[in-house]
Amino acid sequence: MKRFPMVRVLSRAAASGLVLVSIGALVGCAETLPPKELVDARANYEKAANGPPQKLAPAQLDTAKQSLQKAERRFSDEEDTPETRALAYIADRRAMQASVAAEIVQANAERQAAENEYKDKSAAELEAARQAVQSGRQALEKEKDAREQAEKGRAEAEKARKEAERVAAAALASLKELASVKEEQRGVVITLEGSVLFATGKSNLMDIAKEKLNTVYKVLKDQNHPKLRIEGHTDSVGSAEENRKLSLARAESVKAQLVSQGYPADRIKTSGLGPDRPVADNGSPEGRANNRRVEIIVNPKDW
Repeated sequence: MKRFPMVRVLSRAAASGLVLVSIGALVGCAETLPPKELVDARANYEKAANGPPQKLAPAQLDTAKQSLQKAERRFSDEEDTPETRALAYIADRRAMQASVAAEIVQANAERQAAENEYKDKSAAELEAARQAVQSGRQALEKEKDAREQAEKGRAEAEKARKEAERVAAAALASLKELASVKEEQRGVVITLEGSVLFATGKSNLMDIAKEKLNTVYKVLKDQNHPKLRIEGHTDSVGSAEENRKLSLARAESVKAQLVSQGYPADRIKTSGLGPDRPVADNGSPEGRANNRRVEIIVNPKDW
């Protein structure tokens, strides 16, 4: 694959950190339906909260509640991801565990009552007591199964975490070949050099630029289409007003290319800042070249 001139690239440690932050900050569309695991967890918790666990297993019920809240927060932040499902699965298992714990308490109470009355009961009543004991043993088996399922859920959550790290590393590698990537107070900033995007004084993307932006799209798609603000910048040569118009037209061209690949248009805002925010001295050719740029801010703080 042909490689093109690149702008400055941050150190591996800094860039890796910022990509992880950008992934953690993703927010999905409001209409996204919850995964089946979260729906099941909600239903089983509601059943437990309105049943025997409310009195017989309050500690286990509270643990299930906290697990469900954690899954709900993760769904609110990241929507339907493998980690959301894993957390929801754990919450579901803990809700079931609360129900099982209540059954155990109730079974043990019945068993104790049966043993207290043992001497005064008939053979038939003794058999009923033995059945209660057996019921308790079965409840214990259910609790064991619930613990095993919870362990499985934790293993799946760890697998999801490692997969998220793998995706983040791949995203970093792709972006490092295209542009400068750094984390600023306003958000994660991807800077593309203007000279590789547009001809002088033009706002139409060159073919090379489209290839670069398609790669940027793939990286952002893997992060569930985070919100973007695209800013166009110019040097100070020429009319400031004309430069602002040109920089806005260039930002709109970048947006149009991303949207043509499938990026939701309502998750992108554009602005043309012309020469208003230089990053270098316009008194030198190198400085002016650095100022002619397009910046893509991922998950901007002032959206």
